[in-house]
Amino acid sequence: MYRAAWLLPIASPPQRDGWVITDEGMVMDAGAGEAPVHARACDTVDLGDAVILPGLVNAHTHLELSWMRNRVAPGGSMPDWAARLMALRRTVSHEPPEPIADAVREVRAAGTSLVGDVTNTLAAYELLAESRMGGAIFRELLGFNASNPVEVVASAAAQLAAVTPLERLPTSVVPHAPYSVSPALFRAIAAAAGVRVMSVHIAESKEELTFLKEGTGAWRELLGQLGVWTDAWQPPGCGPVEYLDRVGLLTRRLLAVHGTQLEAHDMARLAHAGATIVTCPRSNRWTGAGTPPIERFYASGVRVAIGTDSLASVEDLSVFGELAELRRLAPGVPAARLLESATIHGAEALGFEADYGTVAPGKRADLIAVRVPRGLADVEEYLLTGIQPPDITWLT
Repeated sequence: MYRAAWLLPIASPPQRDGWVITDEGMVMDAGAGEAPVHARACDTVDLGDAVILPGLVNAHTHLELSWMRNRVAPGGSMPDWAARLMALRRTVSHEPPEPIADAVREVRAAGTSLVGDVTNTLAAYELLAESRMGGAIFRELLGFNASNPVEVVASAAAQLAAVTPLERLPTSVVPHAPYSVSPALFRAIAAAAGVRVMSVHIAESKEELTFLKEGTGAWRELLGQLGVWTDAWQPPGCGPVEYLDRVGLLTRRLLAVHGTQLEAHDMARLAHAGATIVTCPRSNRWTGAGTPPIERFYASGVRVAIGTDSLASVEDLSVFGELAELRRLAPGVPAARLLESATIHGAEALGFEADYGTVAPGKRADLIAVRVPRGLADVEEYLLTGIQPPDITWLT
């Protein structure tokens, strides 16, 4: 039994003088005040001035890019920043494993239970498998002029089938973004069987909107410079959410990542479909994509999850760091809703809500304790102040 000044179950308000009973990695019971009679047989750990809560969910990151930390300077526009990232990536033949291993440890130390890891190489898969974290592994495809989309998807699926299967690390093939994936490849991915969750970078920059509506602008120019432009492509003349609907991706399984440029009608369509917006505000600032409309996300009723993106575009991989930025950008959103985004809504988005995201009997005891000041009055608001790893302890 673990006791602490506070218990934050997420599914209910914080409770003073909280306790959690765990056994063999599972939560057996949780509550506040006097412990139940059956707790007398438990070994008791008193955590003191701390709050017990579920491990957090980083619903969007790219662990394999961790070697790029501090190597891609902040950009004035998303296409400009992306061009510099691609140029840097072409300087190596493979993703160096040491920075990835460091990043996995960093993510865990920051209080993270689950990740949504986007990968082109699977370089982080075995390192995640060796860690205690779970999450969704998204094998991302790019292909604006792919000649045989079905074969491209089949090849990626075969690559996933060759890795050691783990229940806590399910895999799926996903598209990158509307400016880097052809309509035919989008449809081939959507048609692939067995996809549990679909992640797409969407509405990330103003240049993306111009590209979809007019077929012009910085993304069109970059595709030409890269030698992957095809005159067969015609602009759909619509917004990004409508485009995803046309290619068969607007479903409850969708993770619409970034959404910096989403309009109210886009958010309404995502909410109606049961999809999730994954917001990464610190990365959006770094890449020049813009400032996500956080308060409008929550007002729309769409489910919101939180990601850090990669170390190529953010200073650390802490969801607590993102929570502090969300609080700065959205002072009117209740703290409880932001914390839901960092826990249960992220778990739901990645398909892990049965085991993670709240403190409740029958769920995994992948719980953290965060040190808090004595006499704290509002523990939820305190958790939005930028909690640092030295103040985080894993219970099991």
